[in-house]
Amino acid sequence: MTIQKEITLEARRRGFHLVTEEIVSQIPELETIQSGLLHIFIKHTSASLTLNENADSTVRSDFESHFNKIVPENAPYYKHDTEGSDDMPAHLKSSILGSSVLIPVTNGKLNLGVWQGIYLCEHRNYGGARELVLTLTGQ
Repeated sequence: MTIQKEITLEARRRGFHLVTEEIVSQIPELETIQSGLLHIFIKHTSASLTLNENADSTVRSDFESHFNKIVPENAPYYKHDTEGSDDMPAHLKSSILGSSVLIPVTNGKLNLGVWQGIYLCEHRNYGGARELVLTLTGQ
């Protein structure tokens, strides 16, 4: 069985946001899969997805601080700057982290580690709502 659907995540401020429950709540078909995979793809070039710690929110704020240090705004060598000082760094951060995650599904649930969750990595100050494509395969 394969199910594909598009969902929209609510707009969030810049930062790393735990969105596991928001995604799972929009794909009830997950409960019917005993063994499979959920592929999650973000349809944007200035936001990304990753998996990481779901318990301590300071991990997410540390991610934001670190990425802002390694990919700064207003670098003098950026040529793409017509959409604001946060735009080119957002494209770079998005490419570093990636546009998709693949998660095993076991007995109707995401088979994540105890401390793992799905992050929406919003790299723009005002990125708006974000569209995802969810592809669920399995039996």
